[in-house]
Amino acid sequence: MAMTDAPLGSAPLGSWVDDDYEVVAALSGSMPTGVTVADDGRVFVSFPRWGDDVPFTVAEIVDGEARPYPDVDVNRWTGTEDPHDQLVSVQSVVVDPAGRLWLLDTGAPSFGPVIPGGAKLVEVDLATDRIVRVIRPTAAMTPTTYLNDVRFDLSRGSAGFAYVTDSQAVGALIVVDLGTGESWSRLRGHSSTQAVDQFRAVVQGVVRPGYSVGADGIALSPDGTRLYYCPLSSRRLYSVCTDVLRDRGLDDSAVAEHVSDLGDKGASDGLETDADGACTPPRGSTRRS
Repeated sequence: MAMTDAPLGSAPLGSWVDDDYEVVAALSGSMPTGVTVADDGRVFVSFPRWGDDVPFTVAEIVDGEARPYPDVDVNRWTGTEDPHDQLVSVQSVVVDPAGRLWLLDTGAPSFGPVIPGGAKLVEVDLATDRIVRVIRPTAAMTPTTYLNDVRFDLSRGSAGFAYVTDSQAVGALIVVDLGTGESWSRLRGHSSTQAVDQFRAVVQGVVRPGYSVGADGIALSPDGTRLYYCPLSSRRLYSVCTDVLRDRGLDDSAVAEHVSDLGDKGASDGLETDADGACTPPRGSTRRS
């Protein structure tokens, strides 16, 4: 299955990896960053407001077209509406193991400072297509926080936990208790979460110096015991024990003792784990050090 922003009839980006794919949507204009699929096959995408014209920041793919989701009104933010009630700039969309759709709103259009009340984790009931809960991880954030991606473990605590990457240059991991709504940051400024100094990205053959993005990619092991993550401005893959992330009695120096450097990989932002526990950065490789 593939998505493309290329003209119809041309090959989608990434199609050279495998010619066995199905185009489910042809998207042009706004750049999609997040995609998730519900158990019944419904597909949802996100379009963060990075400065281009974004008429809606979350969409469902219906008959090959992107339609604002959960409705037009909540996607209308133009800079004057109350960010508490609007989706400002959604970076990631994820369906959790219970079949709920979560929208991770950066609250930071054009990578700027967070708009007060704009950054949030939004739960949508797919049975009714309605927003049923909003969690604001304000206690775990700084003014330059950029909420990037999220993974869920519903097997621990009273209602489970969410793990979020904060990809500002001095990055962090953010833990959200879904039972209480409380949040806290971990490893802020640790070498495993922050951008490598003087990092140069090579994007489609073009060298881009001064690229400074912290913790970005994130994935959870199938048993929920380890969280994998990586800064975008880095070529290293890391993991940490989730027990210590959730233990609020430990300080960050104690948490850092449980961080593993898993070695070199290609620079990537997205991560995913499969059912066998393999952690895969797109177009990259890893080795255990």
